[in-house]
Amino acid sequence: MKIALDAMGGDFGPPNLVAGAVMALREYPRITKLYLVGDSAKIVAELQKNRCQDTRIEIVPSTQVVEMSDRAVEAVRRKKDSSISRAVDLVKHGQADAVVSAGHTGAAVAACTIKLRTLPGINRPGIAAVLPTETNVFVLIDAGANIDAHPEHLLQYAFMGTVYSRHVLGYKNPTVGLISLGEEDVKGNEMTKEVFKMLKKSSLNFIGNIEGRHLFENPVEVVVCDGFVGNVILKTCESIAVAIFTWLKHELTRTPMRKAGAFLARHAFNAIKEKTNYEEYGGSPLLGVNGICIIAHGSSTPLAVKNALRVAVESIEQQVNPHIVEEIRRYNETTAPLEPALR
Repeated sequence: MKIALDAMGGDFGPPNLVAGAVMALREYPRITKLYLVGDSAKIVAELQKNRCQDTRIEIVPSTQVVEMSDRAVEAVRRKKDSSISRAVDLVKHGQADAVVSAGHTGAAVAACTIKLRTLPGINRPGIAAVLPTETNVFVLIDAGANIDAHPEHLLQYAFMGTVYSRHVLGYKNPTVGLISLGEEDVKGNEMTKEVFKMLKKSSLNFIGNIEGRHLFENPVEVVVCDGFVGNVILKTCESIAVAIFTWLKHELTRTPMRKAGAFLARHAFNAIKEKTNYEEYGGSPLLGVNGICIIAHGSSTPLAVKNALRVAVESIEQQVNPHIVEEIRRYNETTAPLEPALR
């Protein structure tokens, strides 16, 4: 399989991205070609630092970078030689099976939507973030691709999230919950009420509305919301995880007795830290585009980049997009006489 990596994106640029790419090549022999897209001189310098001469690497030069201050669609149209645009072009022209970027999320979404288009039956793509609970992991979709969603978009997210949960995460019949202000079907705004009706009529394993507290108290496998709400949830969870470990460190180092207790419980603390560490999850797939795109965290470490490439490998192997197209086709066939088709 062939993957294109935007080697200029993210907070740290080529040093972390190239180091993560080298780690991935050493661990995943299934990657037969890895395109590193960006400033050739900087990429070569980082490869030399990592003492990497892997013949599977091909450098694709680009002269522009999308900055975080750039407007997404404008940047894609104006900076045609940006690293993210060139990386997506490789997927568009069939040279790569997937693209991975830790750069400007909006630009990555815009580039993939404009250049690759969406899958048949999908109006807007959604970012599927995987989050851990005590008993499972769940898919949060949309985590930030589309902040002005319509009811049909959320229905499509539910189908796409279910496909990803079933074929990549391994849940046989994933449960689906809709984020709202209360469990009752009359709770929420006009959009969530409409989405509730649509999900209830679908073939999905829909259990109804869920509140924010249900995400970790009584978890489902697929959590559906619009991109505005989803991104707030994602960023809040990330910040809480960091804050809790900071608070623990302060409290557990106050006295010698507490330090001794912390030492005895260190393996438990490390296990929880690993479970909540974004680096282990790597990146989030942008579901719904006619290609595979993995959105990595802006502050990705080499380990996170390596795991983002792993997520790309899994998405390619599990044929996520054909499964999405089939699920949407089946829905349209069974509901077309009663409701507008998804397109």
